[in-house]
Amino acid sequence: MASANRARQAFGTRPHGDAPPTAQATAPWPQTGGLLRVLVVSEIRLFQDAFAALLGDQAGVCVVGATNPLQASAQTSELRPDIVLFDATRAGNLGYARTLADQVPAAKVVAFGVAETDTEIVALAAAGIAGYVRDDAASEDVVAVLKSAMRDELLCSPRAAATLCHHVAVLSRDGHGGLPAESPAPALSKRELEIGDLIDRGLSNKQIARQLGIQVTTVKNHVHNIFDKLKVHRRGEAAACLRTALRRTHPPLPDRARQGAEITPRGAGS
Repeated sequence: MASANRARQAFGTRPHGDAPPTAQATAPWPQTGGLLRVLVVSEIRLFQDAFAALLGDQAGVCVVGATNPLQASAQTSELRPDIVLFDATRAGNLGYARTLADQVPAAKVVAFGVAETDTEIVALAAAGIAGYVRDDAASEDVVAVLKSAMRDELLCSPRAAATLCHHVAVLSRDGHGGLPAESPAPALSKRELEIGDLIDRGLSNKQIARQLGIQVTTVKNHVHNIFDKLKVHRRGEAAACLRTALRRTHPPLPDRARQGAEITPRGAGS
């Protein structure tokens, strides 16, 4: 939420409450020549409008649409943007971005509202994000990030670059997908591993509770324990830590759980 507030402040705007917005996808613009085509994706209508207005004034950039994460994949396939500018201010949205990067590889996914912590940088890299806009970035920085992503360059701070280099060194040394040799995943219970798998698939606490036939408060307790054991604070970070270990140590979910995983979440609860 702090990241969201900083992002709002950057645009000099005010929130309108926490009610989930409806998708506001626009029709494709006419042929745009050599312009950089951008689709803005956020659950927050305020962010959609702010980025559409900001980028619409920039030379060489064309905003082809704005929508929410639920419709991001469909709108990306229809509008075929060069870049999808994705909202990273809410926990759980990283799962949508990862799916989008896998399903529509022709479009580069750039996250905005990033605090640039070490864990967040590693999680973004693991999700296939092509670039990111810091939550304290100035308006002129946004286009620079987008154009860098199109050149397959990552515009980041020296600290972020060092974090990524260190992470690659860990991967090379330990061969554990970025997890330390003493992987935290085996310390999780069978139920925590199952819930971690569903978190990785993008389900909210309510959807996990409904799928597993347990109370939402029970799911919250398990999520809290997972965060505590992995020493993370966000669902996207936990999913990034667990992904490789879950595929290695946890068998595929039964058909009932798989069917639940196909539910498109409205947003991740805490």
